[in-house]
Amino acid sequence: MRRRITLVGLFAALFALPAMAQLGMFTKDQLIAITSEWKGERFPDGRPKVPDAVLDKLANVDAEEAWGTLRSAGYNLQFEGNFKTVNVKLGGPRLVGRAVTCSFVPLRPDFNAFINENGKKEGRVSRGQNSWVIDTLVKRDVMVVDLFGKVEDGTIIGDNLGTSIMVKTGTGLVVDGSIRDVTGNAEIDGFQVFARGFHPSALREVTLAGINTPIRIGHVTVLPGDVVLSDPEGITFIPPFLAERVANEAERTHLVDDWGHKMLRERQYTPGEIDTQWTPKMIEEFNKYCESKGSPIRYEQKGKRP
Repeated sequence: MRRRITLVGLFAALFALPAMAQLGMFTKDQLIAITSEWKGERFPDGRPKVPDAVLDKLANVDAEEAWGTLRSAGYNLQFEGNFKTVNVKLGGPRLVGRAVTCSFVPLRPDFNAFINENGKKEGRVSRGQNSWVIDTLVKRDVMVVDLFGKVEDGTIIGDNLGTSIMVKTGTGLVVDGSIRDVTGNAEIDGFQVFARGFHPSALREVTLAGINTPIRIGHVTVLPGDVVLSDPEGITFIPPFLAERVANEAERTHLVDDWGHKMLRERQYTPGEIDTQWTPKMIEEFNKYCESKGSPIRYEQKGKRP
């Protein structure tokens, strides 16, 4: 039997998992294996499905807050900046969703022919390999593309494909490459794009090498199902099993800051009192404030600021 020589084949050998997937895709067992820290719900293909409620909470988390929690858990390389953006406004909604990953490599004719032939066998629609990825998207997904930083001839979408992504996901796109039709994409309400650049050329001289496999975006390794979280500084990729922790710790930080600002405005405490150790009375007042906001967060430890 002819052995498939895609990235899936390489990763299958690496993880010593017997089942082979469709071309350029992990099997369900492989996806579960590389995201084994996640114990919650999954999509039918095995990709982690962080709950919508957690995504909603993360929409209020900024890069510094996520950075601090991830670093404390030993995840030091989860942020990437220096993107050009479309429909991203300072103080506006953040891009939040579950990553669908894909990777492209520079064109090699024999490998590209192999990909196209197997794409036909698998029922992939059209010869536009970028559209194969879009066909897999569902609500609250974010398409994350490793296009090795290519700008000219590295345009993963124009406004037609941008419209399709937005209809399917309601979110946006992150690409270590470029897009074209910036004017048209900017007219797609709510469609947020983070790209390395813009160019009028079409996508060419590349081959799709993997869907929902580990990819590299700058300094970050991104896995399928990671939570994509934007901020004016750039994009944070949150491992699914840390998503709720990031959200909860950020919520605590927001409540601490909001209560502290309230106390300062009302001249109940001095900045020195707010920023150092808290008295039992301050802790009691903070907990009552959290309760009034409908938050389950409480602070119990005596004599130390949260």
